[in-house]
Amino acid sequence: MSQVRWSVDERARVVGAFIGARWGRPFPTRDDLSRHQERRIRRFLREQLPGASFYRDSGATRLDQLPIVDKATVVANFAGFNSRGIGLDVAMRVAVAAERSRDFAPTIDGLTVGLSSGTSGTRSVFLVSARERQRWAGLVLARLLSSASLRQLVTPWQRPLRIAFFLRANSNLYATVASRRIEFSFHDLLVPLESHIARLNATPPDILVAPPTVLHRLALAAIDGVLKMAPRQIVSVAEVIEPDDRVVIGRAFTAPIQEVYQATEGFLAASCPAGRLHLNEEFVHVEPEWIDDATDRHRRFRPIITDFTRTTQLVVRYRLDDILREATGPCACGRVTRSLAAIEGRADDVLWCRGTEAATLRPVFPDTVRRAMALAGSSLADYRIEQRGSSWDVHLNCDAGVVADVQRSVQHELRTLAEGLSLCLPELRFATWTAASALDKRRRIRCVERPEEGGA
Repeated sequence: MSQVRWSVDERARVVGAFIGARWGRPFPTRDDLSRHQERRIRRFLREQLPGASFYRDSGATRLDQLPIVDKATVVANFAGFNSRGIGLDVAMRVAVAAERSRDFAPTIDGLTVGLSSGTSGTRSVFLVSARERQRWAGLVLARLLSSASLRQLVTPWQRPLRIAFFLRANSNLYATVASRRIEFSFHDLLVPLESHIARLNATPPDILVAPPTVLHRLALAAIDGVLKMAPRQIVSVAEVIEPDDRVVIGRAFTAPIQEVYQATEGFLAASCPAGRLHLNEEFVHVEPEWIDDATDRHRRFRPIITDFTRTTQLVVRYRLDDILREATGPCACGRVTRSLAAIEGRADDVLWCRGTEAATLRPVFPDTVRRAMALAGSSLADYRIEQRGSSWDVHLNCDAGVVADVQRSVQHELRTLAEGLSLCLPELRFATWTAASALDKRRRIRCVERPEEGGA
């Protein structure tokens, strides 16, 4: 995709968004942040909400007067959730054509159209205006650029800042960051890795942005001496980053790993200089829907989000399928926005077991399963666990000569986990390993079919 040529007004919007997000007056307390959100939400409800037919007659003056919606609701009423009244069939036709042709430049009446990955089972599209793209570009750059990267960006006698994106699909949204001072290169996940390595060696990027599975493969290539680059920043996107990925990436590159929580519904969170993932609550209101036991205090929640800056496709009290784990204590960076210890995965990444004392189903959260699998030994290269009713299908990627030993180790660690939680371990069915497509997000843990309540 060619470099975006900004007009004076467009450049001003990007720079304005950057300055506001990077150097704007921070909120001293959560109460100050809440008052800011309340003011912006009141304005949003008054000026933007009536522009979408789904909300036109709501008369809402408070968020809690509006329904909680999800992807299925938005897909079924797509035209009602965007201010242009564009139907799903029209938007989907443009998005699918771009996926097939790998040309992501076409728009609908100047709106960028993107296709969601469909990780949660339902594919959808999103619409973003040029103004929203420019605001997004300023916010992303403000949140992600290190001080060294920013100095390179604004120093005219240095070469432009190079950013390499590895993604399933390109978009006008991502290309908006390109300019005379930023060289943006898109790396298609459909292209063999060897071709990407040749490009990276020819023009090493300053910032590498990719899903953790891709970062892992690039790190192995760097360790083997095939890939020769030393990016200043590494940004993990699109998937949950696993502990073993962090270890390998850390061995290969000296740059710290930053995370971005970007969904179809918007730019939701990014790592701060202290390393914590902060929700962008200056622009997005987040209602936590707690899903764990509150014996001590709630930690895990599904976010219900309202983006009070969007004007094209409205995101209002939208329940995401993600499971977020809240961090404890204030962050060293000083920001008062809610910070996360981890993005644990999707809601269907939670597995279910029956209690040893009562047959009621209880959740087994994915981070506890990951820890158990990490203890199964270094012979296990990768795994996938899929729950189907009362059984767990366990796919193990390991050398043929150690399969039996790895299976025993995995069974021991999962049994130890279950016993520690006073749960009955379901039947484990070990299955043949099959590699996933490069376009598929890695889902190591997934509940395909939940057990029936009250069963034996």
